[in-house]
Amino acid sequence: MQIDQIYTACLSQASYFIESNGEAAVIDPLREIDYYLNKADRTKSKIKYIFQTHFHADFVSGHLSLSKATNSPIVYGPKADPNYDCIIAKDADFFDIGNIKIQFIHTPGHTLESSSLLLFDEEGKQHSIFTGDTLFLGDVGIPDVAQRYKGLSKEKLAAILYESINNKIKPLDDEIIIYPGHGAGSACGKNMMKETVDTLKNQKKVNYALNGSCDKDEFVEKLIKNLPEPPAYFPANVKLNQDGYDDVEEILIRSNVAISIDEFKNYILDPSIIVLDTRSATDYIKSHIKNSIFIGLDGRFAPWVGEIIKDIKTKIILICDHGREKEAITRLSRIGFDNCLGFLDGGMKKWIKKGNEISKVNSIRPSEFTDILKLNKVNILDVRNISEHTKKHIEGSLNIPLSKIEDRKNEISNNETFLHCAGGYRSVIAISILQKLGYNNFKNIEQGFNGILESDLNENCYSSGQETAL
Repeated sequence: MQIDQIYTACLSQASYFIESNGEAAVIDPLREIDYYLNKADRTKSKIKYIFQTHFHADFVSGHLSLSKATNSPIVYGPKADPNYDCIIAKDADFFDIGNIKIQFIHTPGHTLESSSLLLFDEEGKQHSIFTGDTLFLGDVGIPDVAQRYKGLSKEKLAAILYESINNKIKPLDDEIIIYPGHGAGSACGKNMMKETVDTLKNQKKVNYALNGSCDKDEFVEKLIKNLPEPPAYFPANVKLNQDGYDDVEEILIRSNVAISIDEFKNYILDPSIIVLDTRSATDYIKSHIKNSIFIGLDGRFAPWVGEIIKDIKTKIILICDHGREKEAITRLSRIGFDNCLGFLDGGMKKWIKKGNEISKVNSIRPSEFTDILKLNKVNILDVRNISEHTKKHIEGSLNIPLSKIEDRKNEISNNETFLHCAGGYRSVIAISILQKLGYNNFKNIEQGFNGILESDLNENCYSSGQETAL
């Protein structure tokens, strides 16, 4: 028996390839399916089943493409209602894969169809459980109110989740291995551990859902407290996973296209088209096309695209480093952004060489900022999450999380303002959005709050607690 965890850091998402005696199963595959096909070829195994733990909201799964390529059935748990042929397993149904068995365990709460997959090894012993978005390491899946449950509140879903975890997962053998659907950073949970594999025994010690530290009412209260709104693209991803989508290969054929400078200029004139710059923050600061949005590939690219652009049908034209165009298009497709029209031929180097207009971001080093702060009271905008700001921030700074920048733009001063995040990635995204909205009085603090902490700023300048206004 072989279990492969395929972890995609950008999405904080895990899929799985399980092989035994010439047969294989795939759990929650990514939209691009080459890895699973190649793995099956290397292990000389046939993919027998494609298991889906639920209708994913944070990414588009590759179940349909993989099923078409392998002629393997897709399997969902009870309450699933896909608009294509598949197997709807009953609670406790078994599926044979080589010399092992996988049992479907219906564990609703994150969604109504959410299920976990309990693996029995060659000796018939409980070996591991693939918990999808039901149970994470150190946390649980949030009630997925992005889906379509009329009359079901987040409190009701949380209560259902409590029953699922305590009645279906907690009684299992302590030594079984937990393989979750996500790790730290995913929007499907709040406080996940950075590890992606653990034992049930250890989770019974460290996870509040399993360690007996709270009853059902306390669990519900803790889970829904400060529950963030789901990103706007989540319902659209659910629909794609439920209804169907184009293969990645089809998207690449129509999107991996070089756009000439003249054609690019015409596209820019269309306000419905987003110019998305995927280079590094450093390069964007030095030179970029006016009104372009920065979201760099070397960060949490796809989730931030979904947070900022929101509508998956938006037309996008790309600016990329040479050789990374396909990567950008593929990563957009992972969250259903399939309307990429192409990329700037020759990138920014060619754009500049041809003498076209560029814009820049005013940016200063942390030491320069702290020198200014020592002498003057200045406007500071902190675009970190509320929890980050509350833990520690510069006294008097305004906290508007990056995802709320456009919604709360009226709170922002038109006077010179210094802007920072934690490390310098989110702040450049924020400035690109604000520049597009007509705000041009921002100075980016390089290296963000981490850089400020390493400067000689007096500790008295820091504070903790609630956000403040400019």
